[in-house]
Amino acid sequence: MLTPSILIVNDDSIFSSGIKALWEAMSEIGKTTIVAPKSEHSGAGHAITISRPLHAEKINLKCGLSGYAVNGTPADSVKFAVNLLMDKKPDILVSGINPGSNVGQSILYSGTVSAAREGTFRGLSSIAISLDGDSNIDYSPSKTISQVIVKSVLKNGLPNDTLLNVTIPNLPKEEIRGFKITKQGSMYFSDCFKKIENNRGLEGYWLTAEHNDPDHSKDNDSIAVKDGYVSVTPLHSEQTNFSFIQELSRWSLK
Repeated sequence: MLTPSILIVNDDSIFSSGIKALWEAMSEIGKTTIVAPKSEHSGAGHAITISRPLHAEKINLKCGLSGYAVNGTPADSVKFAVNLLMDKKPDILVSGINPGSNVGQSILYSGTVSAAREGTFRGLSSIAISLDGDSNIDYSPSKTISQVIVKSVLKNGLPNDTLLNVTIPNLPKEEIRGFKITKQGSMYFSDCFKKIENNRGLEGYWLTAEHNDPDHSKDNDSIAVKDGYVSVTPLHSEQTNFSFIQELSRWSLK
């Protein structure tokens, strides 16, 4: 088999620990190209930049990582990579490793997942990889798990317009119970605003959130992660509520 070409992206910037871990893991599988935002874009969703020019800066880090930093969003980075920086389309796109789970409603806010979704728009087999938790993170198990997922996708392929959203529990390797195929769960956020005031008396607010999950079924993505499993959810862009179409057609819209 020819050496696969792997495009690596994220939403935490090219300088993040997560993308370094992913690069180390993917370098053992194929030829990597890294194109990522120059600055943090967590929660950017599928935003793209149309109000100013984009450019890419070549970055070489002491750890050996070399790639391109784009002054835009995760989705911008994918567009820039495929259309301008790469001679041909990569065999696979991998986004991550994100510090913090992307399950339930957070999937819709996630720049990590949106970068993978942009990959599907470009006709690429795409994977989003996240690690539950945002402190005391050990990327070592995630590197091995990422390799398993990527090798499986390279071997089996994915349907058109379908990405894999993978969330890994932040546990020692021996405590992870295996893989579980899941659905997008019902976890949602309750918004919380923390008031702050600067030394000039100007008020501001930090947006934080509490997680809520009314669905405790075992095939729920967030429940699987809480139970110690790697959650693997196939996602696609079709968002039509087909169950409501018939009722909506009976409305008198004039």
